[in-house]
Amino acid sequence: MLFKPSLENKLQHWNQTIQTNPNQPKAYIQRGMINFQLAKINESIADFDQAEKLDPSLKPYLWQRGLSYYYAERYQEGAEQFEIDLTVNSQDVEETVWRYLCIAQLQGIQTAQDTLLSVKNDPRRVMQAVYNLYAGASTIEELITIGESEGKHGQFYSHLYIGLYYEAQNDIENASKYILPAADKYQIDDYMWRLSQVHKTLRAYN
Repeated sequence: MLFKPSLENKLQHWNQTIQTNPNQPKAYIQRGMINFQLAKINESIADFDQAEKLDPSLKPYLWQRGLSYYYAERYQEGAEQFEIDLTVNSQDVEETVWRYLCIAQLQGIQTAQDTLLSVKNDPRRVMQAVYNLYAGASTIEELITIGESEGKHGQFYSHLYIGLYYEAQNDIENASKYILPAADKYQIDDYMWRLSQVHKTLRAYN
């Protein structure tokens, strides 16, 4: 469920904003995020590209485009986007993990793990546990336990990233087993929860 009416209203708002003033890069970013949440992946990339065209200094901050690249199966560009992002936010587990996910699709999980960038200071306990799983230094059971200790927010992130971990291994049964509860059971007010909805829709999980 993508909450389409509300998102369509937001899309209309940003369409009108851009029509009135077509030179606002942040308006394109906002519309790109709405297009992504509506599973309009190519449209979202076009918006993020336009934002960068209007303001090239935004390039290291367009993490949303990296996510769109992943779902467009443009994995090389996704990996490159996250690498650029990490030059300004080197301690972000999520961007490091999404780079892993892109590389896993291109070159396999062993290469993704071998080239996993170091993150030592992400203050979010559940995200540090996510990183440890992808680094081969922890288990799914340990991540689930830490996620449960942090309430719905932790449960969402643990399930989402376990599901994506399995997707990198082409284990679709287990990927859906974890991403479905992330999308359906652990709703949080967060762009990544919307991503779980998009994932569910694009992968036709039910």
